[in-house]
Amino acid sequence: MGMDHYLEVFIAESREHIQTCNENLLQLEMNPENMEIVNEIFRSAHTLKGMSATMGFDDMTKLTHQMENVLDGIKNKKYPFSSNLLDIIFDAIDLIEKMVDSIATGNDGKIDVSAIVEKLRGVENQGSITGSNNEIAATRTMAIENETLLGNFNEFELNMIEESINQGFQVYSITVQLSDECMLKYARSYMVFQEVQQLGEIIKSDPSVTELEKEQFDNQFIITCVSLESAELLEQKIMDVSEVMNVTIIPINLGDLKGNTNNNAAQEQLTIDEEEPIFKNPEASKAIAKIPMNKTIRVNLEKLDVLMNLFEELIIDRGRLEQISQELNQPVLSETVEKITRVSSDLQSIILNIRMVAIETVFQRFPKMVRQLSRELHKKIHLELLGEDTELDRTVIDEIGDPLVHLIRNSIDHGIELPEERIKNGKPEMGTIQLKAYHRGNHVIIEISDDGSGINSEKVLAKAIAKGIIDSQQSKQLTEREIYDLIFTPGFSTADTVSDISGRGVGLDVVKNTIQSLGGSITVQSKEMVGTQFLIELPLTLTIISVLLVDVNQETYSIPLSNIVENIMLDKRAIEYVQTQPVFRFRNRVLPLIYLQEVFQVSDAPNQDSELSIVIIQKGEKLAGLVVSSFIGQKEVVIKSLGNYLSNVYGISGATILGDGQVSLIIDCNVLLD
Repeated sequence: MGMDHYLEVFIAESREHIQTCNENLLQLEMNPENMEIVNEIFRSAHTLKGMSATMGFDDMTKLTHQMENVLDGIKNKKYPFSSNLLDIIFDAIDLIEKMVDSIATGNDGKIDVSAIVEKLRGVENQGSITGSNNEIAATRTMAIENETLLGNFNEFELNMIEESINQGFQVYSITVQLSDECMLKYARSYMVFQEVQQLGEIIKSDPSVTELEKEQFDNQFIITCVSLESAELLEQKIMDVSEVMNVTIIPINLGDLKGNTNNNAAQEQLTIDEEEPIFKNPEASKAIAKIPMNKTIRVNLEKLDVLMNLFEELIIDRGRLEQISQELNQPVLSETVEKITRVSSDLQSIILNIRMVAIETVFQRFPKMVRQLSRELHKKIHLELLGEDTELDRTVIDEIGDPLVHLIRNSIDHGIELPEERIKNGKPEMGTIQLKAYHRGNHVIIEISDDGSGINSEKVLAKAIAKGIIDSQQSKQLTEREIYDLIFTPGFSTADTVSDISGRGVGLDVVKNTIQSLGGSITVQSKEMVGTQFLIELPLTLTIISVLLVDVNQETYSIPLSNIVENIMLDKRAIEYVQTQPVFRFRNRVLPLIYLQEVFQVSDAPNQDSELSIVIIQKGEKLAGLVVSSFIGQKEVVIKSLGNYLSNVYGISGATILGDGQVSLIIDCNVLLD
């Protein structure tokens, strides 16, 4: 059969096993005596080997096979485990990941693996490991039970078995147990058949081939075959198939056949009754009973995007219906619209939850990166991950990875000191970087903090003045927080030397731009010789948000509720000026006033009222008041992009279509507050 049908599942499963290997290798470095961790890595490598062989990716098969041999040697303590050995295995995993990425983009996944394979063989040679198939097979568990697991044979099959035994062939009953998580059961059984048929001839399978092809079986099946080869070789070949967890091989002799024949003669029919278990082995029955029902399915992300787009159109039409209902004021129509609103709100909640992905998928990449960089820089660093189960919209998850990578690399290079420096400063020689995520209202907060040297504000000021970002007069007026914000200026860097890790004059400005493009914000706090903390605030979703509709001289704008503190009416006489900037007092703070009609150049209309309508907005600790003509009301809207030609409009993050068909621009509060 062709394997192209399973390519998507192969890619997804391979990435899962690669991540499992990475995580367990890091655990193994901290617990080198824990052989259960080695077993987990071995099983993932074994599965990768079998899947790649099934799909015909020979380079990956060759590499994973050699990696499996080395892991087998570690498991059997034939040579000592070391960090250098771990580096080689990590290099192998990196190469496998590149192959999977290549396959995912439509290529053949071919990469020269000879260099890393030779390194792995060198490890085997140093440990006096031959790597022969027989020796590797000997380390596996071979369960040869005394109890025979014979199926019921018809007369033709019995004659064939008896004739084969008389001619010197060996007849085996082979019970194959697949992994509980196996998703390609037919593909696995097909590969088992292929391996067995290379060494002999299959007489019978239980369930039948038709049932196997339709996957109408649990995770276990029986093959009866004749062969001249040993049971050990058959087991080794079958175990090479991925997702095969156990193989039980029992030789069949003529005495077994006679007992089986007599038993069949006493029965009215040769087939097994449906209510009787197929497997006589009680342990096998227990294993099958533990197999859980599959309650999850894999869904193509493009299908979710299409579903979301259709729902967005539904939200727009719902708004139109609400508008018509208000205009006509018909009770029956109003009641129907209210019901549609309730149902669509429930549907919205379900769809948004489907799109939610745990941030763990992003966090998983960092332990390995921290280990590699700390070794490269000769630093001792412990990475602490908290809140990995915090969920974000998939769109946000896809974009936030690279900014986090840069911030962590920045903490490793600029923040954490060398062990001898830390000891000299009274700190433990091992530094700590903490990556933490949690929910706060309709936002997710991500904190990246370290206990390193902190940010030297004087050095930041000197660098900013030298680069012409600010002048010496301006530097005297900056608060400490404003000084720290200078590190997000394009081209700014305090690194004394250029390296592959940091100091190239790019990075933090890109981080800030990326986060702001997601509707989020980033702030930094630091204390010299104590540490630094970057705080990122992100919206839960980017598609449907709650906004406050406001009127600005007969034009309707949308302000995200997530940025609003409250709405107030301000007496014009309360307005003051600081260096021509209008300000007002709000709860013991002086806040700037921003007139939206001036920002967006809306035609001016005289305002005869004695009070102004003010929307207090917030970004981190920054507050400001937006002056609008009036408040219209709260609404859920769908964010639409302005397109490439209007992507750089100041103060606007997108647009939405209201119920009356009018387009309302969505205000980017983060930009206005900057």
